[in-house]
Amino acid sequence: MTNLTLKQLRYFEALARHGHFGRAADACAISQPALSMQIKELEELLDTELFERSARQVRLTAFGEEFALRVRTILRSVDELTDLARASRGRLVGRLRLGVIPTIAPYLLPAVIGNLNRLYDGLEIHVRETLTSKLVQELADGRIDAAIVALPVSEPFLCEVALFAEDFVLIRPGEDEGKPVPDRETLRGMRLLLLEEGHCFREQALSYCDIHSARPRELLDGSSLATLVQMVGVGIGVTLIPEMAVGVETRCASVSVARFNSPRPSRTVGMIWRKTSPLAKQLLQVAEVVRQSGDALRA
Repeated sequence: MTNLTLKQLRYFEALARHGHFGRAADACAISQPALSMQIKELEELLDTELFERSARQVRLTAFGEEFALRVRTILRSVDELTDLARASRGRLVGRLRLGVIPTIAPYLLPAVIGNLNRLYDGLEIHVRETLTSKLVQELADGRIDAAIVALPVSEPFLCEVALFAEDFVLIRPGEDEGKPVPDRETLRGMRLLLLEEGHCFREQALSYCDIHSARPRELLDGSSLATLVQMVGVGIGVTLIPEMAVGVETRCASVSVARFNSPRPSRTVGMIWRKTSPLAKQLLQVAEVVRQSGDALRA
């Protein structure tokens, strides 16, 4: 097995993750035949099959699943060696792979990226926008360096740094402007529009309203905050959005914005990264930039 290479391991990990030769080849920026050849050579070196192949899907064998766990550990360790070299320079340079959840990304990222580019010459920022559960997995696999999320995440392998808190606001049809702000009990009886399953913001809104189960006609799901606000604008119901989203999402919608009486629903925005990351000191600097950007946005 002396000819086994890191390149082959990275190609294997991509195919294991995507379950499709075409998508894995695109992720690795090589042709599909070249990827197939590398996987075939790897299987010949190991003298066993790593994948079950069908016309539509590629699936790991039992050995392939065990092999994938070891490969991800190896690749994560190799990436951390690179990070260790970067950390020795004392400041952020090179690639920064930053994950962000969808209810934060459109509103906070422009300021964060602008401030990071201004403060750190030579920093190459790669952004990944997806749900918290996927970001946590990508951190575990070493595919991103840090993520901006709503806390807590409560994963033992992650460092969590709280940055700022922000309130949720109620979005109602424009004609409701000036009406009394509903309390939790009243809100539970209204047609509440929420993000679809998987979004942590959905769970936070349900928690505030003390809703544990609901009939489909009472709750309507949307794929984005923009969709929810536009649905409110045409009179379908009401929704909650984070304060940082108000300026962007309400400027082109016929809605009114109301702030709840105390205790107000809110969330804590923070950053997470692996406790083993050699870039921990540099990521604390990034976290401070995120905090300052969030404070400026809400000022």
